[in-house]
Amino acid sequence: MKSSLLVMTLNEINGMKAIMPRVDRTWVDQIIVVDGGSTDGTIEWAIENGYQVYVQKERGFRHAYTEVWPLVSGDIVITFSPDGNSIPELIPDLIAKMKEGFDMVIVSRYLKGAKSEDDDIVTGFGNWLFTKTVNLLHGGNYTDVMVIYRAYKKNLVQELGLNRDDAYNLPETLFRTKISWEPLLSVRAAKSRLKVTEIPGDEPARIGGERKLKVIKWGAAYYFQFIRETWFWKSKR
Repeated sequence: MKSSLLVMTLNEINGMKAIMPRVDRTWVDQIIVVDGGSTDGTIEWAIENGYQVYVQKERGFRHAYTEVWPLVSGDIVITFSPDGNSIPELIPDLIAKMKEGFDMVIVSRYLKGAKSEDDDIVTGFGNWLFTKTVNLLHGGNYTDVMVIYRAYKKNLVQELGLNRDDAYNLPETLFRTKISWEPLLSVRAAKSRLKVTEIPGDEPARIGGERKLKVIKWGAAYYFQFIRETWFWKSKR
């Protein structure tokens, strides 16, 4: 099973310089830096250091994924934030767990003593609420449904319809924002009874850059999406 690491960036030059030297390139078969249009030297630094770089054309996290997906060669995809929130040394653990036969492995900030140093009262409560809602409505057994840091089989994207605009258009229009596909992946993996597990992993405070979290808009859009999924999509399994 080949593995691809997607490094998601937008003006993360300080984080890239601090975090990427800790990523052993032999851990994975492919590394792609997926950039949202950085103006702080992130793109240039990545190219100078020999990374494959893709600069997305349409704004929004999910569009970054759908645009770069044809370039992904791995059977396993790991989505990773180089802003300091994701601990790179956990990458081999993710791959090893996936090779045990799991469809998805999540690095949970709330499992077995792991902690988030980036949470505040609002985001901590929100993550708890979202996780409880997905578990209740969709039969999940998660401690962390929102986190970007996870590994999953590449073919799940098409199987679960994560690349379809109809899964996002209404919540994005209602709340005037763009959302990502990790929360929806958590929901539809639970609905499909996929083999999913979590490993504990701290979320350190971010390094430099600007926090891009849009708490109210994203929170409302994701919660609407969670509720709509109770009737909107059915698993083919």
